[in-house]
Amino acid sequence: MRTRPTLSYTPVGEPLPWTTDLSGLADVVAEGGVVVLSGAGLSTESGIPDYRGASGSLRRHTPMTYDEFVGSVEGRQRYWARSHVGWRTIARAHPNDGHHAVAALCAEGYVAAVITQNVDGLHQAAGTPSVVELHGSLDRVVCLDCRRISAREELDQRLKAANPSFSGTAIRVNPDGDVELADEVVREFQLVSCAACDSGVLKPDVVFFGENVPKARVEQCYQLVDSARALVVLGSSLTVMSGLRFVRHAAKAGKPVAIVNRGQTRGDAYADIRVDLPLGEALTDLARLVDVRCG
Repeated sequence: MRTRPTLSYTPVGEPLPWTTDLSGLADVVAEGGVVVLSGAGLSTESGIPDYRGASGSLRRHTPMTYDEFVGSVEGRQRYWARSHVGWRTIARAHPNDGHHAVAALCAEGYVAAVITQNVDGLHQAAGTPSVVELHGSLDRVVCLDCRRISAREELDQRLKAANPSFSGTAIRVNPDGDVELADEVVREFQLVSCAACDSGVLKPDVVFFGENVPKARVEQCYQLVDSARALVVLGSSLTVMSGLRFVRHAAKAGKPVAIVNRGQTRGDAYADIRVDLPLGEALTDLARLVDVRCG
């Protein structure tokens, strides 16, 4: 059954007020041992749309769900036709100032690890070494039968060969390499099977709505939070439990929790610091402040 992804939530408790002052956050980060949890808001300045921001795409469309993808050829045809056009938005994106600031804080030893809900690979492109991709990555493809992992670029070439006259024009670009295409264009798109086992269904190596994050990956993230001195959330509404559970876990353990985001989040009641600023600007200034404090 196709389900509507979570768009709203009921706030819990009375959160601290938002601030534009970075001094408290700088004090937390300067002590080191920070684990970052990043979301789509960190990548919007790289030209990648988000789901739940002020102009988030969930207000306009329902993204692919796991049940729809595995349950019908039509669902897979819809996904791959649209993604064949739209994933180039992700592939062409470059890290922004926020990604580079996080990488710098990692290089200086203040940030111990990054857990990202994003599937765009921009943390790694900026030079951040320790990244756990909570929801996977769009640059990989997995066969649901033989479980072979392959490069997205390899699949792109095969899809081009199978659809030599395909000329889909995006009506609108959505997050995660999805676009809006005319129905008749989607119906003409030809799928390909796994090149290794010849018949397996190919899926992007990402966690769809309605799909569970692999248990081992979740446990790895809990271990990172357990070993951290503080948790800093960057650009996530924390609307879904996938990321919120780590905020709750850190708060329950008495660890400082800081959130930098544009607007309200579901984790606000658990935060000790809440900063509302553009992410690129805020993180660049944060890295500078931390250097001053520790210089």
